Amino acid sequence: MEFQGVLRKMATQIGAPIQYYLVLGDHPINMNQLLDQSLSIGFVGYECLNCGSDAPIFRQGFCKTCFFEAPQAADWIIRPELSQAHLGIEDRDLAYEQKMQLQPHVVYLANSSNVKVGVTRLSQVPTRWIDQGAHEALPIVEVPNRYLAGIAEVALKDHVADKTNWRTMLKNEIEDVDLAEWQQKLISFLPEEVKPYVTDGQETHLEFPVLKYPEKPKSLNLGKTPNYTGVLKGIKGQYLIFEDDTVFNVRSNEGLIVTLSV
Repeated sequence: MEFQGVLRKMATQIGAPIQYYLVLGDHPINMNQLLDQSLSIGFVGYECLNCGSDAPIFRQGFCKTCFFEAPQAADWIIRPELSQAHLGIEDRDLAYEQKMQLQPHVVYLANSSNVKVGVTRLSQVPTRWIDQGAHEALPIVEVPNRYLAGIAEVALKDHVADKTNWRTMLKNEIEDVDLAEWQQKLISFLPEEVKPYVTDGQETHLEFPVLKYPEKPKSLNLGKTPNYTGVLKGIKGQYLIFEDDTVFNVRSNEGLIVTLSV
């Protein structure tokens, strides 16, 4: 079987283990069913996720023009403390920004390669944690807008990491930590305007469909290797893990048109 389409991050369904679906064209492919099978990935071209042009992808699935102009790629996406929709101030598209920023957000602790702090919309729980390859996650606060979540994250970054080491995450070198204990230690560092939103949310544990973790993960770059074949051994975060320790980050390759042969 061969499928062709534009890469977008895999859809997920909570379960034991998590179920992954890669949609190419009109075909949702349950990737869990392809474990232990040989897959071939081929690079075909580009299609910007915003304008649909065939210009090379610049970042985050967007061509260069859209990356600097589309509201879906504005700085507040990565740096939520820059959100201003709650003040009625437009960055690129106020209607879009109000829709996305003025909704409940969660500041959380996750354990993927190490304990890290992060921000996500409440509607993206637990999807965001799955995409990061976190084995466990715990909300710290639930706030009514993205700005409050952003300033909370900034305050906590002085005391806990805000990045995931992707190689450590994929090798499954996970520290055994008590997230509830971490939460209690960090609450005192929250800005005063955020402290009323501290939550007693439950810890979530996640199980990934992995038969074999890579010892020395090496990332597949379709620009340098436009055709690759390997045996799929696992899926974690948004990575496909192959038997020869090659790993392919679907999320970071969004906007590429590929073929997938099984």
